[in-house]
Amino acid sequence: MVEENTTRILIVDDLQENLLALNALIRHKDRTIVQASRGEDALNLLLEHEFALAILDVQMPGMNGFELAELMRGTEKTRHIPIIFVTAAGKESNYAFKGYETGAVDFLYKPLDMEAVKSKVSVFVELHRQRNETRRQVQALEKSRLAQEALLQELQASQAELQASIRMRDDFMSMVAHELRTPLNTLFLEAQLRKMQLDRGRTDLFDPAYLQTMVARDKRQVQAMMRLIDDMMDVARIRSNRLSIRPEMVDLPALLARVVDNLSNQALAAGSAITLHADVPVTALWDEFRIEQVVINLLTNALRYGEGKPVSVSLSLLPQGACISVRDRGRGISASDQQRIFEQFERIAINDDTGGLGLGLYITRQLVEAHGGSISVQSTPGEGSVFSIILPLNSSVEPPA
Repeated sequence: MVEENTTRILIVDDLQENLLALNALIRHKDRTIVQASRGEDALNLLLEHEFALAILDVQMPGMNGFELAELMRGTEKTRHIPIIFVTAAGKESNYAFKGYETGAVDFLYKPLDMEAVKSKVSVFVELHRQRNETRRQVQALEKSRLAQEALLQELQASQAELQASIRMRDDFMSMVAHELRTPLNTLFLEAQLRKMQLDRGRTDLFDPAYLQTMVARDKRQVQAMMRLIDDMMDVARIRSNRLSIRPEMVDLPALLARVVDNLSNQALAAGSAITLHADVPVTALWDEFRIEQVVINLLTNALRYGEGKPVSVSLSLLPQGACISVRDRGRGISASDQQRIFEQFERIAINDDTGGLGLGLYITRQLVEAHGGSISVQSTPGEGSVFSIILPLNSSVEPPA
C-alpha cells in the first residue's frame, strides 16, 4: 500500500529479478517504491500518483522505455517527472542519445554502479522535496496574501462604518444642539424680559392672566426639551437591550381618547383638528405608557407634516390583532423615503422647519415590535400618509410578578 507521506519512485522493467534488485538498491524508509513490468501499467500509475523520479528500462516488450517517455512528456501531469533510463545494451547502440532526446535526465548502463545509482536517486528525491516545499510556501504565501486582502477589506469597511458613525454622531449632536437651543433661547429671553420688568419695579404687569400665559409657555418649552431627552434615553435603552415593557390590562379606546384630548391644543396651534373613530371595545395586556408614547409619536408627526389639514385616528380589529391607524392629508412620503424613516436620525427633509431628531418613528417601531406587533406606512406624495400599527391581543410580554 502506498503511503501518502513518503516520496514515490517508479521503477519499470519487464524482468522481475531486475525490479527486485533495483528496489533493494534504492529502498529507504522515507520512500515508496512503485513497480511496473509493462509500459502501459506504468503510464496508468503515473497518471494516478505523483512521483519524484521514474527509472525506466529501455528494452521492454510492447511499449518500450522511449515510447513511455514520449507519452510522459506529452502529458501535463507527467511532463516534469525526471526520467532515468537503464539498459543492458552496449554503449555502441547509441541509446543514450535517443534517451536524452526524449527528455531523460540520465542514462545508466548495466551492470549498475550501486553507489552512483543511490546518489543519483537521492539527488532527485531531495529536489522533489524542495520543489514540494517551495510549492507549499508559495501556497502559504498566497493564502496569507488573500487573508491580508480580506482583512484589509474588513478594515476599510470598518473605517467606512466608523467614519459614517462619526458623521452620524456629529449630525446628531448638531441636531440636538439646534433642537435644544430653540426652547432654551425662548426661556432665556423670557427670563431676561421678566427680570428687566422686575428691575424696573413693574410688578403690576404680572397679573393672573399674564402669569398663566407665562407658565403655559414655559411648560411647553420645558416639555419640548424633556421629549428630546426622553427620546435620547429611549434610544440608549434600545441599543443596550434595556428597554422595559411593563404590561397591564389596557382599555385601548380610552387610551386613544385621552391622547387625542391631550393633543387637541397642539392640533389647534397647528391649524388642524383630530378626529377619533374608536367604537370597538378592545382590552388587552400591553404597556400602557409605551402604547401611549407610540400614539403620541404618530399623532405628533401627523400634525407636524399634515400642513394644517385634519388628522384622523381609527381603531379596528383584524385577525392579527388591534389595528390603530393615524391618517394625515399633508405632504406625503415618497417611496424611497418610506424605506428609511423608521431608522435612527432619519427625517423626510433635513432642512425643513418641522424640527425633531428623527428618532420618533425609530422608537415607535421598537416599542411596537417589543409588544410583538408591527408598523407600516402607506403614502402618496401630496396626498398624505397612513401609519398603521397592529398589536396582538395575546401579547407575548409577561406581566411583572
